[in-house]
Amino acid sequence: MTSSVLFGELEGADLVVDRTYQGGPAGNSGDDPINKLVKGVGNQGGFRWNKDLTIVVLYTSGKEPAWPDALDPYSGILTYFGDNRKPGHDLHATRGNKILRDAFANIDSPEKRAEVPIFLVFQKSGRGRDVFFRGLAVPGANGVASGDDLVAVWRAAGGNRFQNYRATFTILNVPQVMASWLQSVREGNALADDCPGAYRTWVTIGKRSPLLSHRVGLRTKTEQLPNAKGMTLLHSIHAYFKNDPYAFEACAVSIWKMLAPNTGEVTLTRPWRDGGRDAVGHYLFGPPADKLPVEFALEAKCYDPDKHGIGVKEMSRLISRIKHRQFGVFVTTSWYGKQAYAEIRADGHPIVLISGGDIVDALGRAGVQNDAHLKNWLAEVAGTGA
Repeated sequence: MTSSVLFGELEGADLVVDRTYQGGPAGNSGDDPINKLVKGVGNQGGFRWNKDLTIVVLYTSGKEPAWPDALDPYSGILTYFGDNRKPGHDLHATRGNKILRDAFANIDSPEKRAEVPIFLVFQKSGRGRDVFFRGLAVPGANGVASGDDLVAVWRAAGGNRFQNYRATFTILNVPQVMASWLQSVREGNALADDCPGAYRTWVTIGKRSPLLSHRVGLRTKTEQLPNAKGMTLLHSIHAYFKNDPYAFEACAVSIWKMLAPNTGEVTLTRPWRDGGRDAVGHYLFGPPADKLPVEFALEAKCYDPDKHGIGVKEMSRLISRIKHRQFGVFVTTSWYGKQAYAEIRADGHPIVLISGGDIVDALGRAGVQNDAHLKNWLAEVAGTGA
């Protein structure tokens, strides 16, 4: 088995998780590989469905800061945004959002789940029209309450506000989707003999078995930083705080809270003689009526993402300040150097590493899409003033 399927071999090919499926050479929409792999779906757009709406493809470029579709390969959780992306339209004016609404409304009983389309997730590879297959998805996720798995979020464009869906899916533990099963689905028999076991279990009893994985190795510098559009936001943040690095601490705390919403009280500490500034706080675990607070120490560095990464010296400073039963949080607008990163992981230090790319992803999920949005966020959310 190869890691890539040629364009001329797509028809009838099985779908293997993270395998590349090559696009054609003609330079037009006919090069799209998806509608050759999945018969009956279109060759354009984020949502692509067949005539009977038994199969829906979710396609993402993974490179739109305003709509940060994201797959967490370790938990199997997919965040996917709807297709109402311009002002002047009702939330359900688009076909994709109607599909999301109806699918998430039908997950509470076996009879209803059987009516939910098969969701197949593909992502742009970055080379021509080539795509990766990311997996077979079902609506919702373990630990996400009903009502929180499909949320209408507000966005703004040209001074006008509008709503779009943010949907949470689970990628099932199905390493390979057989072409023969997709044909059974098209014929109205999704629970045929070649049906994947994890999908059958979800339909019959509602149990989601996510495709879990573990990272091998460390994130590279490229993986820690965003694309060109995201770098524009990082440069703006750096420019905003470069003459007052202490003020970045409050911004870093707000970023941490976006990524860790169960964070409790956080206290900023005074500047230290070497120019650093810390924060200490609590992260809350457990049921609402009896939360367990676990203390953390936070370090923030507003470095130019083009020039300066976090090295052993900066990391050692935080390590030395973590007390017994504490964990650490490091937030930077840049990246973590290979040696510092490797030592943290090899020595098992309990430190969360938030890089420039993580910051951009968090801001994107909060609707911060450009410099104007960023300025408002700094003033209103981070509490740093306009």
